Amino acid sequence: MLARNAESLYWIGRYVERADDTARILDIAVHQLLEDATVDPDRTSRVLLRVLGIEPPAGVLDVWSVTDLVAFGHEHGGSIVDSIGNARENAKGAREVTSSEMWECLNATYNGLTAAEKAARSLGPHEFFAYVKDRTAMFAGLSDSTLSRDDGYRFLLLGRSIERVDMMVRLLLSRAGDRTSSPAWVTLLRSAGAHDTYLRSHRGALDAGLVVEFILLDRLFPRSVFHAVRVAESCLAELDQRPSSRVGARHEAQRLLGRARSELEFLPPGVLLEDLQDRLLALQRICREVSEAIALQYFHAAPWVAWTDLRSSHDVPVEGEL
Repeated sequence: MLARNAESLYWIGRYVERADDTARILDIAVHQLLEDATVDPDRTSRVLLRVLGIEPPAGVLDVWSVTDLVAFGHEHGGSIVDSIGNARENAKGAREVTSSEMWECLNATYNGLTAAEKAARSLGPHEFFAYVKDRTAMFAGLSDSTLSRDDGYRFLLLGRSIERVDMMVRLLLSRAGDRTSSPAWVTLLRSAGAHDTYLRSHRGALDAGLVVEFILLDRLFPRSVFHAVRVAESCLAELDQRPSSRVGARHEAQRLLGRARSELEFLPPGVLLEDLQDRLLALQRICREVSEAIALQYFHAAPWVAWTDLRSSHDVPVEGEL
């Protein structure tokens, strides 16, 4: 597979997952601001922006200002609209390795953003978030049902998994330090799409330690950090063209993910809330390092080479050039 196609698929997976998770997080935050009069809109909006890695602007923030910034804005490059646009641009340049259904889904989603924004401004922000969640779920379903399980699919799934780890860690960071009895833990579960599954798994018992354990360590829930790390690790193992190394992982990305997975898997029981913020920041740093290692290994492995017209130099190569 060409490196540019592999990189495009990787970033399609990341951008679509980013749009989906951002819509989920923002949807619950907006509901909380609209329904609970005791919540300070400015403080809650600033916490949300910090979670998403966006520098809060000057002035007092409310429901619509934070929605304009995170959902529709173009100033910081990380809004939902920008994420979908970037996914579409990557898909446009990689049509030969994506299915027609995937391209049509992304293209139609992008073209429908203006109408969805108008509906949100007249009926409420939830209309826009529901549109994004429905369309990204459709894209994920089409990807799973129309792509062969080859390297292209693995790069798409790898990008989706790395982004999911990062977004779930950001979500947990927003609650690190909260009281164990805080109702914000319910908000966290809803933002992650985990509320119903968590209640079934723990028979309705709401406990901060159990919530963190579920989002971080659950082996069966597909949005848990552990599950996403394991999927990403499996993708890298399948992408390795020479997997017969006798001494551990051969590549840096595999080594980083394997260490992160082992640290999560073998944590002693009951210690998750201790140093939770440090643990989450370490996971976030690993996501950045893994992404850089993947780019170096698969997308930019060969240095850029400048070519010169040898005939104009009497067939003598210029020093430093080929």
